[in-house]
Order: sequence, then structure tokens, then C-alpha cells
Amino acid sequence: MAEIHGCDVAIVGGGLAGSLIALALAEKRPDLSLLLIEAGETIGGNRLRSFLDADVAREDRWLLTPLVCHAWPEHDVTFPAHARTLRQPCYAIDAVRLDLVVRARLPEAAVMTGRKVQSVTATSVSFVEGERIEAKGVIDARGAGDFSALDLGWRKFVGRELEVPDGHGLERPLVMDATVAQHDGFRFVSCLPLSPTRLFVEDSYYSDTANVNAGALGRRIEGYAANRGWRVGETVREERGALPVAIGGDFEAYWRAGGARVAKAGMRAGLFHPTTGDSLPDAVRLAVRIAAADDLSGDALHALTHDHARTMWDERRFYRLASAMLFRAADLDTRYRLFEHLYRQPAGVISRFHAARSTFSDKTRVLSGRLPVPFWRAVRVARRMA
Repeated sequence: MAEIHGCDVAIVGGGLAGSLIALALAEKRPDLSLLLIEAGETIGGNRLRSFLDADVAREDRWLLTPLVCHAWPEHDVTFPAHARTLRQPCYAIDAVRLDLVVRARLPEAAVMTGRKVQSVTATSVSFVEGERIEAKGVIDARGAGDFSALDLGWRKFVGRELEVPDGHGLERPLVMDATVAQHDGFRFVSCLPLSPTRLFVEDSYYSDTANVNAGALGRRIEGYAANRGWRVGETVREERGALPVAIGGDFEAYWRAGGARVAKAGMRAGLFHPTTGDSLPDAVRLAVRIAAADDLSGDALHALTHDHARTMWDERRFYRLASAMLFRAADLDTRYRLFEHLYRQPAGVISRFHAARSTFSDKTRVLSGRLPVPFWRAVRVARRMA
């Protein structure tokens, strides 16, 4: 007979969203029995995640503070016709640190790695091996669901952590270098200085397709490093991926495709910035909300996560319009000009845009003036989005 485990809350998926929920519940609800289930052998995947100071509310910083492994007081952006230093802190979290913190905060038996899940319901998890978990509530955080119900562009990337023995000379992050040759949509390179001789370089594209040609992007990173005069001694690790950029679609159909009555988190819940594809700020907000909830039963968790994600989708029409301007109004090789336009705005406008908390005045500023897209094309896109 298959073994049955019991717990109060089972979280399926040990990526960023699932891990933050587990950490929040462990901190705020130590009375609960938790299980965090991950198919891989480690928690957090193979990602170095960065975020800006304004992305996370100050009252929620307690959740991320133990995870931060790098911090810088300011960062740079550069475009063909504009460059500036933004005096806003930037932080980074790596998967190794996330794995260590999760394992330190949760009981050893609560972290189940290397487990293949067969099916999930609001109150149960079944494994391929035949074991089963019976829980008061289950949260599915296994990454993206079926995106076919959504109208999407993509922000795809390859990132490499490089050892530069002679030093790279960067004192702060270069969050967006759009002076590079444009390929496959809007291309930019990001550089995070991890130490005087260690550097993370990511080559990113706002592309119509999600296909990542890792070989080509890797060679472009090598070319970028050579052009900067960096002698690379070793590639420590590489990561790659494609983040969804939302233009439109049927939110309810996307939600049902991932399990109609099951609580969801992260990409599976549709919780990501519609223009940048970033999910960290949303993952923090949802984790804090769940940890503050009185009822963590399966039905209550489903209602909480669905209503939260639905509200975020409804409130973010402006960012889907920005995505539509990028993918439907701008010419392929001049998409960068929309971001150049954004980065000419006051610092507060930029930071609130990245945090998906733009005010009405912010939205007016971003979409007013001479937008760097053909006028009638922009009008057609705006009418379709109305």
C-alpha cells in the first residue's frame, strides 16, 4: 500500500514563488506543518535574480533580506542616445543562497527534493512512485501553465557568470546596455559585478518567439566581453530561459488550464509583470498575503490566490498596452526606443513602472509626447486594447 503523508499546507514547486511562500509561512505561522516539494535536487533552480529597491514594499522586506547575496546603491542604463545613473539600490539573490536559507528555516523532512508529482488537487498531491500527500491545503507553484490562452511576446535570455582574472572594472550594475547590435527584436545586455573579478552577464531579447539559441547568444556574450576588454578566464555557470510578456488573452482560461480549483502561485497563477516578465515582486506580495491568511484550507487558498491574481491582471492593462506598443506598433529593430523613452522619465516614474505600481500621472507621462513608434500604428494598437 502506498505511503500517505499528512500536513497542513503542501507547496508543489520549489522555485522562487513556492520557496517564498514556505519561508513566509515558516516565519509567521510556525504552528503549521509544511511540505515543500521540488522535482529537482535543489531549491530555487539555476537562476540569479535581481530586483530594484522599489520593487518590494518596505513592510515586506523581511522576507527577502536573508536571501540577498549582493547589493549595490545605484545602477546604470545606456542607450544609443541616452545614458544615466539611477541612484536606486539594486539587489541580487542566487539559487544557492535560496536553497541554503530554505533548508535552514524548514525542518529537514519538510523539504522534499527529487520528487516527481503525478497529480495535484486542492487537498492532495500524488507522486509518480505511488506515495501520496493529504493536506488541508495545496498550492501549485510548478512554473508556467498552458500559455495558449494568452497573447504573448517573450523576453528570452542567456546569462553567464564569468571569472575575469584581471578585473572587469564595473563598480555598479549595468542593468540595461542597449548600445549593442540589435537582433531578433529589442536586444540589451545586463552586467552585475559580483566581485572585482566575478561578473554575471546576461544577453536578453524582447522577441516574438520563445526559442533560445543558446549557442548564438553565448557567442554574443563572448563578443561583448571582448569588446569591453575583459579577458575571461572561466565560465562558472550558465542559465537560460524565456519570460512571458503579456499583451492580452483570457485570464480565466489560463487559470483553468492549470487546474480549475487548485490554488496557484508564481507563473502558474499568471503573476508576472506584463512588460518585463519579472515575477519576484509578485511572488513576495502573494507569499505575504498567504502567511497573513486565517484560513489555509484548499478552497480558501484557491479563492485567495485566484482573486489576487485576477485583480493583478485587471489592474495591469496599462502594462499590457505598453507590451502591445513594443510588439505590435514598434518596428523590430527600433523597439529599444520605447525603453529609451521610459528611461528619460523621472526616476520615480521608472521605479514605479518596474514595480507595476504606476500612478495615473506616471502612465500619462510614459504614453504622452512623441512616442518612438509610427503614430497611426500606435493609434490602431490603442484602439484594439480599448
